[in-house]
Amino acid sequence: MLKRLIVSAVISALILCTGCGKSETTDSSFSRDIFAMDTYMNMKVWAADGDSLLDTAAKRINELENTLSVTKDTSDIAKLNNGGTITLSNDSSLILRTALDIGGQTDGALDISVYPITKAWGFTTGENRIPYEDEIKSLLEKVDFRKITPERNVLSLPDGMQIDLGALAKGYTSDTLMQLFRDSGAESAIVTLGGNVQALGHRPDGTDWKVGIVDPFSPTENLCIIEIADKAVITSGNYERYFEENGKRYHHIIDPADGYPADNGLVSVTVIGDSGLMCDALSTALFVLGEDKAISYYNTHRDFDMVLVTDDKRILYTKGLEGKFTNLSKYAAKVISDE
Repeated sequence: MLKRLIVSAVISALILCTGCGKSETTDSSFSRDIFAMDTYMNMKVWAADGDSLLDTAAKRINELENTLSVTKDTSDIAKLNNGGTITLSNDSSLILRTALDIGGQTDGALDISVYPITKAWGFTTGENRIPYEDEIKSLLEKVDFRKITPERNVLSLPDGMQIDLGALAKGYTSDTLMQLFRDSGAESAIVTLGGNVQALGHRPDGTDWKVGIVDPFSPTENLCIIEIADKAVITSGNYERYFEENGKRYHHIIDPADGYPADNGLVSVTVIGDSGLMCDALSTALFVLGEDKAISYYNTHRDFDMVLVTDDKRILYTKGLEGKFTNLSKYAAKVISDE
């Protein structure tokens, strides 16, 4: 028997989410909970017109879901996966080009064309199973992001290829919401989109936001606290979506190199940076790369911070988080050395 376990809220902002589906005002703040993109979301903003601003934000989220969802027949992605040639929306085009860029930088650790294999494992359908080896081998023949070549904004996929932008969509969504809030004149806001957290500015009192990263070995507890301002904090972990068979866990982050759940020594990767889109893409890619290659990537780029949790219960974090990282766990934590 397959035992399917799903743990929601990969990473949680330390804020109180109330009023499911409604806005509530507390000390000039407005908060709203919604369900979209197959996850629970909370938005909180400090603004004079906060209620109408959250209306606009909710509409924008729904618009992005309708454009990017792999399961909605009318979305850009579904049309591509059904063999169509389309003119990509500006949203789809930007996310796609970022995916291709990060895919190239990480030697394919992020590959949006791995979707058919993820589907074969049942992570998009809820019908979890271990695919046959020959089935995976056959599907891998169609996995290669390098063959995705948009001409301006016009794109069709190679025969048999299908894509999914789910590894980047929520990060792009939080970026979009931050810009919406910023353009409205708001100076403080925070959104939690499932496991993605992104903040605008500081808290209204001028202090940093405190964001808790989930303990992958005990997902009902926080591993550590990160203090941020004007940053996104996004985690990918092997405890988010998985199933077990014969005592072995199979999680949803597929390694495009072999078509199996990534098994490179990491159980959780959190990326902290200015762009939610970049953080979302990198959290998946670095998880697939594993500890050594993730650190090598960081040492090459250094335009973000990260927290790595290994399968032997070590916590590694980048120097930029010194003074803003609080270890709540019993595991040893150390700063990644400069190279």
